[in-house]
Amino acid sequence: MTAVFLTIDTELMWRHHSAGLPLTDQVERSLEPAGVGIAYQLATLARHGLKATFFVDPMPTMVFGLDAIRPVVEAIVAAGQEVQLHLHPNWAGARTDDVARHARFELIDYSLDEQRALIAGARDLLKACGAPDPIAFRAGSYAANDDTLIALAELGFAYDSSHNGADAPWPSAIGLPPRQIAPVEHKGVVEVPVTLIEDVPGSLRQFQICALSQGEMRAALDHAVSAGHEAVTIVGHSFELANRAGTRANGVHVGRFEALCGMLADARETLPTTQFRDLPSFSCESEAAPLGPNRLRTRWRQAEQLWSNLVEERAA
Repeated sequence: MTAVFLTIDTELMWRHHSAGLPLTDQVERSLEPAGVGIAYQLATLARHGLKATFFVDPMPTMVFGLDAIRPVVEAIVAAGQEVQLHLHPNWAGARTDDVARHARFELIDYSLDEQRALIAGARDLLKACGAPDPIAFRAGSYAANDDTLIALAELGFAYDSSHNGADAPWPSAIGLPPRQIAPVEHKGVVEVPVTLIEDVPGSLRQFQICALSQGEMRAALDHAVSAGHEAVTIVGHSFELANRAGTRANGVHVGRFEALCGMLADARETLPTTQFRDLPSFSCESEAAPLGPNRLRTRWRQAEQLWSNLVEERAA
């Protein structure tokens, strides 16, 4: 069997804050945009009987208070899904009276000691919002390095899922090969990388709902099973099924999410959805290669993406 980590990065979007939107609008457009946010995603997962991991960023509570994030944490926990830690450090310097103020955006721009303090503080904020003690982490923008993993190990985290070879060497800067997609022990934690495909020769693309077509997703899952991969890690976002403004659903992305959930439900015997709280064990010595390129699949996604950009992304 190939374990599937269906992960949803859950966060307030900085661009809505920097645009000066009130908190209620930031929450709506980031967490519950156009009826296809967290509530819809939780309902869809429940309908298909799937497990997911919601990596939740609690850092905006430093600006707006716990009630900015606590309701979404409580909703995820009540739905029986898991909450793990996500972190965008720029919120540490944000203010409501000066939307241009922010701290450094990428976690890799901080020293080991600074990263340790940021992660420890974010963990405490997440728990204050009602989450169990997190054991897994993903850096905002995948911006982690070896210092990040050292800090996580020192703080008792068991897993990280920040390595994304499509964004290496910056901002995804962990000292692993870009094509590393198999779980591996590194710097004291088990790294569970984001799954990649090779869309054209020499070009890597992450398994993300807004990045792959339905055909590419199905091919990547079939490839993982046939090649005996230990894990597949899929990325989504709380806001990803809506347009960039968060004002209407993106039909292309909603269709991909619905199709993905259907694929995983149909293949649950060979591709069981898994959570980090299940404490999955991996050999950490297996090899796995990304799905190879296919011109027809890539051309179809490019055409689909053009439609998404020209039609679906237009605000109502």
